Amino acid sequence: MDRITYVGHATALVELDGARLLTDPVLRRRVGPLWRQQPPPPPSVRRRLDAVLVSHLHRDHADLRSLRGLAGEAPLVAPPGAGRFLSRRGLGQVRELAPGHSTEIAGVAVTAVEADHSGERLFARDAAAVGYVLAAGGSRVYFAGDTDLFDGMAELAGSIDVALLPVWGWGPSLGPGHLDPERAARAAALIEPRLAIPIHWGTLYPIGMARLRPAPLRDPAREFVARARELAPQVEARVLMPGESASLA
Repeated sequence: MDRITYVGHATALVELDGARLLTDPVLRRRVGPLWRQQPPPPPSVRRRLDAVLVSHLHRDHADLRSLRGLAGEAPLVAPPGAGRFLSRRGLGQVRELAPGHSTEIAGVAVTAVEADHSGERLFARDAAAVGYVLAAGGSRVYFAGDTDLFDGMAELAGSIDVALLPVWGWGPSLGPGHLDPERAARAAALIEPRLAIPIHWGTLYPIGMARLRPAPLRDPAREFVARARELAPQVEARVLMPGESASLA
């Protein structure tokens, strides 16, 4: 069965035509000062993976300890400029994929697409950020990674079944290069997927901040759904809590 499981933050398990692909894996309780606010993902998430997709090298998307825990399990697909950084840190089988280029993994066509976001990291200043379109068995899934709104999203219009759209970040406020709930709803209006699922919310948060400012942990996804009903009424916007799945049937 084709389905998507929201693991948390930007991590999603996409199952298409028997293949299992994991996006931006953050699978542990803590990443630097950020603590997981939900239970850790079950071991089943990392089993029998056919590919791991990294959208960019920021630590809440390319967590080296999580990636090392998956090393040898499946090839790693990453944006231009990220391969050398990852390989030097013990992660082999890295395939760099630039926007507009594709590779096939376990019968799934994986195509990198543009993202409006900085992808650099210390010792990888030239690394880019990308999104991915995954296609197999008549289904097409767009994983945006991290991005702001840009006109090029309209190029995907009418071709996407499910869009995984970031609606927030990892703290009480957003910096540049991110979608907030309203801009994510505008992205849904441009892309016109059958189903839009908010990601990048409610999972990672600075230690101690949840008591002081809990709203960003719960509100962005609900606000996205409300704004999508206004701005993209033709799109079904559905919230998945970490661990929940949606069928593509």
